[in-house]
Amino acid sequence: MKKAVCFVVAVCLVSSCSLFAQQNAVSAPQAGSASVADHIGLGVKVGLLGAGAEVAARIERHSNVRAGFNVLGYSRSFDKDGINYDGHLSFRTIEAHYDYYPWAGKFHVSGGVLDYIGNPITANALVPAGSSFTLGGQTYYSQNGNPASASGKVNFNQVSPTVTFGWGNLVRENHHFSVPIELGVAFQGSPKSTLGMIGGVCTDPTATINCFNAATDPTVQSNIVSEQTKLNNSMKPFKFYPIISIGFGYKF
Repeated sequence: MKKAVCFVVAVCLVSSCSLFAQQNAVSAPQAGSASVADHIGLGVKVGLLGAGAEVAARIERHSNVRAGFNVLGYSRSFDKDGINYDGHLSFRTIEAHYDYYPWAGKFHVSGGVLDYIGNPITANALVPAGSSFTLGGQTYYSQNGNPASASGKVNFNQVSPTVTFGWGNLVRENHHFSVPIELGVAFQGSPKSTLGMIGGVCTDPTATINCFNAATDPTVQSNIVSEQTKLNNSMKPFKFYPIISIGFGYKF
């Protein structure tokens, strides 16, 4: 719901500014060749949020509004406490910004919001039968005939405020082309993990006796929660996500 609200607000801002530009063009006959397109710019970019596109609309000489989206995907395997995970980073973000140009040139400072869509980081693993791993300090063995499988995900605050500055203006007067550069930070809050496990786990090295259902056994579940808490504590310092991007823009 929040992501939809964020997107609608961004679209409304751009649409409102386009209407404002159109009204200005109609009421200013000396700029006979002006049109709505003169107040709209489009851009593509690449950065730490991935590859993206954006549209900007001029409010007045010193300020614009911008809205866009970014996509970033990356996969790799990693080992955690004896479990080999297949991890996937899948950033899908929508952003909206208000840009202020103090000297009506290229330099701007901006405030905005960043909306994460879906689960940014996920991981899954099938633990081979007989393999050992630890949860909450307890050593377990994946049960023969009913091996354990684990899953995890990491989320940020879905909607995060941003503060950025940079150079480049998608709708700068008398310029059709631009190379926007953006630097700043998103205040995403500390990442939060969710861990889960199903299948059989055993405390005996033979992996055939002293076995428990990982999804329902209270001791196993308590150890999973302990592991989750340990992971969340280790991620507490990562409250900010850096924003760095460079792109290419065109104003009609």
